[in-house]
Amino acid sequence: MIRKPLGRTGLTVPIVCLGTMTYGQQNTEAEGHAQMDFAFERGVDFFDTAELYAIPPRAETFGATERIIGSWLKARGNRDRVTIASKVVGRSPMDWFRAGGIETRLTPAQIDVAVEGSLRRLQTDYIDLYQLHWPDRRLGIFGGHRYRHYDADYVPFEETLGALARHVEKGSIRHVGVSNESAWGVMQFVNRAERDGLPRLVSIQNAYSLLNRTFEQGLAEVALQEQVGLLAYSPLAQGYLTGKYLDGARPPGARTTLFNRGQRYESAAAERMVRAYGELAASHGLTPVQLALKFCATRSFMTSVIIGATTMEQLTANLDAFDAPWSDGLEKAVDALHATCPSPCP
Repeated sequence: MIRKPLGRTGLTVPIVCLGTMTYGQQNTEAEGHAQMDFAFERGVDFFDTAELYAIPPRAETFGATERIIGSWLKARGNRDRVTIASKVVGRSPMDWFRAGGIETRLTPAQIDVAVEGSLRRLQTDYIDLYQLHWPDRRLGIFGGHRYRHYDADYVPFEETLGALARHVEKGSIRHVGVSNESAWGVMQFVNRAERDGLPRLVSIQNAYSLLNRTFEQGLAEVALQEQVGLLAYSPLAQGYLTGKYLDGARPPGARTTLFNRGQRYESAAAERMVRAYGELAASHGLTPVQLALKFCATRSFMTSVIIGATTMEQLTANLDAFDAPWSDGLEKAVDALHATCPSPCP
């Protein structure tokens, strides 16, 4: 298992991170434990979760994933041998996270509540990587196609970092990262950390796949120059890159079949590119999963690729994909295909 540096921490994490957002909704506690056991045996000791999970977000299931991970940690007694990443929700009208049904914000008080809640559910006294799930600023994320300027009503970066710093000092979190963030936002956090002696970002968790390479347009340079690497989520584009949804197919039990949340990947251009990448994979003796995941793993700015699965068969195929070959010829073929329709699913 290839390992990569986690920012400037001196720590390393495997190139594969196990995402867990299905635990507590699509996957039972026993299934979640089985997945974590299997991944751990394969060298994956990096697990990503969030107070928001399970997905899709609901009042009945928030925190369920952390509780399942917590019971696994307690049963296995291996807390010192794994890296746990979790997240605090960003600004949203979801009224079930905080007492009194208030809007979630990245304020010091709300961060305190969120950290303590995650620690309790995870049954641990520290979180290795604590991330801001999305910004306090109003941004067009999760499939937004263009920037729209709203206003300056957001919690100042230094206030949020200051709250995280107090938890770092206490030892309840070790390192900090962001998710669904822009290049400007990342640099604001980096600059304020250096100016004020606050915790420095070690990672950026953003969507990245063959269908969404927008990270390369600004954030890739930031990641490399500032050593704040990418933790790529949705490397299979919510499963669309497997080809299982082509021609409107809706396999039983699949996420889009169950929850109808895949609109980001359902344009005519996306369908055309999914088919084309599948054909490219076949021409090189690869499966679509192997092409998609190995592509992500070979990026210079990549720290770890977050995979997710609802079945052991899917998990096995995902892990095996990282052993697939990669070549200059395949790199050129992928780039040539990308140039015909760049990032149809930003």
